[in-house]
Amino acid sequence: MTVEATGIHRAFGGVQALRDASFAARPGEIHALAGENGAGKSTLIKVLCGVLRADAGSVAVRGRVATAFQELSLLPDLTVAENLLLAAPPRGRLGLVRRGHLTAEASRVLALYGVSEIDPRSPARDLSVSQRQVVELVRVLATEPDVVFLDEPTAALAEREVDWLAGHMRRLRDAGACVVFTSHRWREIERLADRVTVFRNGTHVATRERLTEDEAVTLMTGRTLDATYPDVSGIEAGEKALTVTGLTSGHLRDVSFDLRRGEILGVGGLAGQGQRDLFLTLFGARRPVAGRLLVGQAERSFRRPADAVRAGIAYVPEDRKAEGLLLPLSIRDNIALTTLARRSRAGFIRRRAEKAEISGVAAKLAIGAGRATSQAAGTLSGGNQQKTVMARWLLADADVYLLYDVTRGVDAATKHDIYHLIAGLARSGKAVLFHSSETEEIAHLCHRVLVLREGRIAAELAGPVGDAEQIVAASIRESADA
Repeated sequence: MTVEATGIHRAFGGVQALRDASFAARPGEIHALAGENGAGKSTLIKVLCGVLRADAGSVAVRGRVATAFQELSLLPDLTVAENLLLAAPPRGRLGLVRRGHLTAEASRVLALYGVSEIDPRSPARDLSVSQRQVVELVRVLATEPDVVFLDEPTAALAEREVDWLAGHMRRLRDAGACVVFTSHRWREIERLADRVTVFRNGTHVATRERLTEDEAVTLMTGRTLDATYPDVSGIEAGEKALTVTGLTSGHLRDVSFDLRRGEILGVGGLAGQGQRDLFLTLFGARRPVAGRLLVGQAERSFRRPADAVRAGIAYVPEDRKAEGLLLPLSIRDNIALTTLARRSRAGFIRRRAEKAEISGVAAKLAIGAGRATSQAAGTLSGGNQQKTVMARWLLADADVYLLYDVTRGVDAATKHDIYHLIAGLARSGKAVLFHSSETEEIAHLCHRVLVLREGRIAAELAGPVGDAEQIVAASIRESADA
């Protein structure tokens, strides 16, 4: 075996992340680690690559190792070139870094791995989440490792970028390397993995060459799930909650649509076609160049997110760690952020009222089962962190929910819970604008789908579409029937 771990224990305070865990992977294979958020997958990878020391047990890893972690590690104030070549910059005879050669060398490395759309001179902070992930992956691939650990490498990637990574993973495998990766997208596991190991509650459950998604979910959760997507076809749309006319902002050009109460409106299209600009502008985080916005019947102009919140608009971002949560604060404090005023008197927060309200919504979403809401949000798994952001807006009782790639990097069971939560919002008369990097989700969850191309609405599809290929086709063809 190239990678072997036996009897691994690892605890964080009172939380036991790994319990007598075992794992083995061979050279020349792609091996998937599957499990719910909090099952111990990321902790195991950190133990295997030496970032964390196990409390007990043994680890053997043979060969050159490279790792791409779930948490992006680019230095935001450095350029792409500086980040990419940080460990091995071009040097002159005296060992000094040849800064004038950084851009050219980074361009060569990016081109070698088929990346042409990222400017090596750009500061890392100006890149999208998916672009930052691509740079991280190129940095790993360029070391040509014998063993590579990829922790949720596709969570931020669009489908085209997933195909790009899959090709490189297969190339490494065919060259005799061992590739270990985690993913919550079961189609990727089925498509790429030679073997799958399932973890539950920090313990190895099974290793198989073939698993269906239903079998995997049962192994991961200890329970069976009903249909993956809830039936939204019977939900009746009501009056207009949001009316957008001629919106121009960032990459958006003259976008017009309406969103009704009781409706889940999807926003599809290839990555980078203005989807993020749309959501940020509607939430007041980006100022429009032109356009008109009505919330209900009232015309609104948002200068900052606080204006949108007062108008009853909620936003759940893709990057929950950087944009959604204050990780050192408690679960309770994070949930309470947008509703402090209603539980305050003379500038003091009524803690008893706050605790009762927040405990209720946290229990409803099963956030951090067995954990007190006084624990830091940073101790939660990715899925529970996302539920914490959702709980904040449920507590605020928002009218319009802007949900931007909210299932990114969460496990199958948590996705299932979020799908039903979204359907429940629509049934209760809330309006939902929904974007996902997984087109399948848009196809099955949404009553209508707006397809963006080059910042404009290229098509409007009646839904639930049910077939992701229709959305993809509308994303790439020059004309599409509404």
